[in-house]
Amino acid sequence: MKNKILFLATFLLIFGSYTNAQSDGLSFGIRGGFDMQTFNGKDHNGDQLKISMVPRFNVGVVVDIPVAPDFYFQPGLLFTTKGAKSQDQFLGLDMSAEYNVSYIELPLSLLYKPVLGNGRLLLGFGPYLAYGIGGKVKYEINNVSSEEDIVYGNEYSSVIANDLKYFKALDFGANLFFGYQLSSGISMQVNTQLGLAKINADNTLITNGKTELKNTGFGLSLGYSF
Repeated sequence: MKNKILFLATFLLIFGSYTNAQSDGLSFGIRGGFDMQTFNGKDHNGDQLKISMVPRFNVGVVVDIPVAPDFYFQPGLLFTTKGAKSQDQFLGLDMSAEYNVSYIELPLSLLYKPVLGNGRLLLGFGPYLAYGIGGKVKYEINNVSSEEDIVYGNEYSSVIANDLKYFKALDFGANLFFGYQLSSGISMQVNTQLGLAKINADNTLITNGKTELKNTGFGLSLGYSF
């Protein structure tokens, strides 16, 4: 509950500030993109996870607030999906699990947007905050599939060392992107994201476990400013 209140308060503060902004050059935009996402981290024994990337997407709105010539503060509000896919063998069984985790995300970027040709160059970086709102884990054992909901919470109790359907709701990290905006307002950008928060919940029955998952990914997005 405290995390929800903090996230909502941050959202209201940021978006309340720019709805009252009167600066010339203020612009709003919509954005959507395709990402390749995975989890970076370690398993229960501290070994590097054998996890592959999966395609995911994001969509939302951003606003460019002028702070200096060619420099802007760019907050946004996005719906994003993240995840990964793991594959393993156990007792002769082929096993896989695909994670699809949904977030409401608040990127807070410093944007350098100088004129270049008939448009503008886009160079941006900054932190992001995200809050989990749903998701699924799809399991497959010898071609037999099943599906479970993601469960959000800071802790859980299980005799399974890596029961990775339990996630912490709060995520944060860093964004870096570059691209180009045409004079028509249409833009394209390449972005990468590095999660800094441990997103897997702690297993209270196995206190010496070293499992640690962090979101990471990169992608391409299109936008339109008006």
